[in-house]
Amino acid sequence: MTDRFDCDNCKESLYGRKYIQSDDSPYCIPCYDTLFSNTCDECKELIGHDARELFYEDRHYHEHCFRCFRCDRSLADEPFTSQDDALLCNDCYCNEFSSKCVACDKIVMPGTRKLEYAGSTWHEGCFICHSCSQPIGSKSFIPDKDEHYCVACYEDKFAPRCTRCKKTLTKGGVTYRDEPWHKECFVCTSCKTQLAGQHFTSRDDSPYCLKCFGNLYAKKCEACSKPITGFGGGKYISFEDRQWHQPCFTCSQCSVSLVGAGFFPDGDRILCRDCHTSL
Repeated sequence: MTDRFDCDNCKESLYGRKYIQSDDSPYCIPCYDTLFSNTCDECKELIGHDARELFYEDRHYHEHCFRCFRCDRSLADEPFTSQDDALLCNDCYCNEFSSKCVACDKIVMPGTRKLEYAGSTWHEGCFICHSCSQPIGSKSFIPDKDEHYCVACYEDKFAPRCTRCKKTLTKGGVTYRDEPWHKECFVCTSCKTQLAGQHFTSRDDSPYCLKCFGNLYAKKCEACSKPITGFGGGKYISFEDRQWHQPCFTCSQCSVSLVGAGFFPDGDRILCRDCHTSL
């Protein structure tokens, strides 16, 4: 007597029939498909054991049912994405949801490198300097109306240039007679000391520190021979062609201050009333 070899579900004999073994139990093909096959999410029919099955996010599909929601193209061997549970091929997704590059007007494909600024999108290679046409990439840039410049080109084109060295001023600087200067370039015409942050004066449009200006151009005190500049509120006395610092304007004989008092010239000397009387 031959041993029985039956389907574990319907109990019909499997002799001479195709069957599938599952968990050590044999099943006829109809029972196996009914018990174990997944249901296609698109057509809602069973996906038979001999059909190619595709699945995405816990959803199962027949190969011919795995298609783009918009253009109906097969996605079996194509890149795709999902939008609100609808499957879309890359072309349909890009046309509907992706940004366009404002430079070349082509779609910026998902996963490609791009740059976004002020609500606009560029391919990385399309975002270039308006002057040198080199890609800006992740480097710093400066916008000017609808144009974008790399820092070097913007400084070369728009940044003010130092009156002395003619190089661009990128930050700080000094303005003298409505002209820009680097701090390190704005120096005394004579001694080359930097003038930024200190008092200075000018002659023939050339800047001088107070010391050099006094030594070169100021009149000298008749008494101490030092320059009389008048800077810093210093007062001085002038008589004929001679000048004195106010503290130096004293009697040549007794040294009493003559500021606000009468005095008498005596050759190169000036005398107070008492010393002049005693002569």
